[in-house]
Amino acid sequence: MPTPDSELAAIFLEFSRNKLLNQYWPRLKTCVESMTVEQIWWRPNQASNSIGNLTLHLNGNITQWLVASFNKNEDLRNRPEEFAEQGGLTAAELLSRLGATIAEAEKVLSRISAEELLAPYEIQGFHVRGLDAVYQVVEHFGLHYGQIAYIAKSISGKDLGFYRELNKTGRI
Repeated sequence: MPTPDSELAAIFLEFSRNKLLNQYWPRLKTCVESMTVEQIWWRPNQASNSIGNLTLHLNGNITQWLVASFNKNEDLRNRPEEFAEQGGLTAAELLSRLGATIAEAEKVLSRISAEELLAPYEIQGFHVRGLDAVYQVVEHFGLHYGQIAYIAKSISGKDLGFYRELNKTGRI
């Protein structure tokens, strides 16, 4: 019989998986997959990041906070490198790299226990619980996916259509 902790953990992890894997990730792919290399690496100014930088940054964040931490792997992240990159990688290459990391994250999110969610971790110098780490990854992905969507809409001048189903419900 499930305990209240394990039931709550299952609900939290299912919601987190759904948000990350079934909402944010497919929408990010839609934004990026048809872009040219120039569009991917365009920056409005030097204080801003390109879609390419944000994609590399999401890959590093998920690897560090979720995959490496819960798999007890060595943290090999080089965060400054994610922002220093200025071009070269195509949409397909960036999405393939992030897709592989998303697949690893899905495995982790599918097997984490309530005990792991309550356990302490040190990630990027922060002392957090597993629950904090999962929440940080999902929230962080949502933040940067939103930036990517904004840049994509600005470049294309088109609505991405992510909420067109709401037009049929009257919940506009």
